[in-house]
Amino acid sequence: MQRLNKINVMQNKEYPMPLANNHISVDCVVIGFDGEQLKVLLIKRMGEEQGEVFHDMKLPGSLIYMDEDLDEAAKRVLNELTGLKNVNLVQFKTFGSKDRTKNPKDVHWLERAMQSKVERIVTVAYLSLVKIDRTLNRGLDNYQACWIALQDIKDLAFDHNQIIKEAMVYIRQYADANPSSLFDLLPRKFTASQLRTLYELVYGKQIDVRNFHKKLVLMEYIVPLEEREQGVAHRAARYYRFDKKIYNKVRR
Repeated sequence: MQRLNKINVMQNKEYPMPLANNHISVDCVVIGFDGEQLKVLLIKRMGEEQGEVFHDMKLPGSLIYMDEDLDEAAKRVLNELTGLKNVNLVQFKTFGSKDRTKNPKDVHWLERAMQSKVERIVTVAYLSLVKIDRTLNRGLDNYQACWIALQDIKDLAFDHNQIIKEAMVYIRQYADANPSSLFDLLPRKFTASQLRTLYELVYGKQIDVRNFHKKLVLMEYIVPLEEREQGVAHRAARYYRFDKKIYNKVRR
């Protein structure tokens, strides 16, 4: 109940500390992989517009307080609204279109939450890549937060659909220069199918299975294990692991 009260403070009551600026916010894009799908961590938003109660979703975000910098604000937002701690967040883009607050529903909701007039807001977006597992999911039910598959995301508040789209562009560009970053989304041991699926989801295109396996053999830092899948109806696939030391050596 205490955690839910924190959320209510963020969503329905005035902010407990002085705001640094009514026009600057942070938004967090946490993208995870569960072995089958790319998912985005979203929070539920409740409000009332023209006498009707509405429920929709948004990215975890907040205006910043007077006594915190941007990085601190992003970490606070993620912890207060989702319960996640010790998640590596990278600042990837700033969004300042004059149309960010063109929807009256968004403006009214934010003004009620802030108890302050809102005209225009610039947001600094942060990104994190995570693997979705039990540890990460622990406690999410206590918050108004959930994972939504990328292809199932509907219209979000403000310009949050655009922010997610830009996050995916950033991920592709970053992965091109730093291939090891995608392994943060995988479990410690993974199958070739899981790795191929991840590449297909990130780059938005299908990959030929045979060609992928040929490339896999050439990647010295992807080490085959003696272990195989257990309890599966199909042929048990071999597990692999990512070796950071070999990767660093090869990339020098």
